[in-house]
Amino acid sequence: MTDFLTLAPDGKTQTLEIAWITPPHVEPDAPPLVFLHEGLGCVALWRQFPARLCAAVSRRGLLYSRYGYGASTPRPHDQPLPVDYLEREARVTLPALLAALDIENPWLIGHSDGGSIALLAAAAFPDVFSGIVTLAPHYCVEEKCLFGIEEAKAAYEHGGLREKLARYHDDPDSAFCGWYEVWLNPARRDWNIAEDLRAITCPVLALQGREDEYATLDQIEAIARAALQTELRVLEDCGHFPFLTAPETTEAAIAAFIRAQG
Repeated sequence: MTDFLTLAPDGKTQTLEIAWITPPHVEPDAPPLVFLHEGLGCVALWRQFPARLCAAVSRRGLLYSRYGYGASTPRPHDQPLPVDYLEREARVTLPALLAALDIENPWLIGHSDGGSIALLAAAAFPDVFSGIVTLAPHYCVEEKCLFGIEEAKAAYEHGGLREKLARYHDDPDSAFCGWYEVWLNPARRDWNIAEDLRAITCPVLALQGREDEYATLDQIEAIARAALQTELRVLEDCGHFPFLTAPETTEAAIAAFIRAQG
């Protein structure tokens, strides 16, 4: 069941959709898992994966839909996503949300945009997180990513993607247009967080499907080059959504990694 949390992290009030997961058994004092969704995601689009993972590691979990997504406050159509929206989420909104909910030292589980947010947060606050798991993240803009976004735009306009997203987002146009416009913005073509990655000190698990439609494997390999403690996992016959197309393998890898950290 979802709930709502009102914040004003940048001076503008926004109501965020949140959902807590409490498995049958929870380890006392174990840091919770905080799930960070992808560029077109929200609470509901994680499906059953968070509940299964939380049960596997006996920890509570928190999901939330970012501003403009799911049942959170829609972003006004005349208010484009800023080119540094990932940095703002990692350094401003996420800390405000964690403070409001009294969450300390969580694990971050991020997918795609959420994976990049997890990386940026861990770099900005080295002593705050127990560890991060980043699924199909981005550290720079690749032509393969832009091609995938162009294909998604065509599917949104002519292929039924808008109707699908309308089942999950209160304002699908706000969610989709904000995402594709910022990624195709020429001012963002040089976006690169490679230097930020060097500041990460917590445990990192980076997973990616070998058949990722939006990125090459350099996206996770760069993390390991910068943060030497990173463990890499490449999933065969898997695309951009490993928690949907290879759920058992993905869940087992993450659960084993979290348990290994103690």
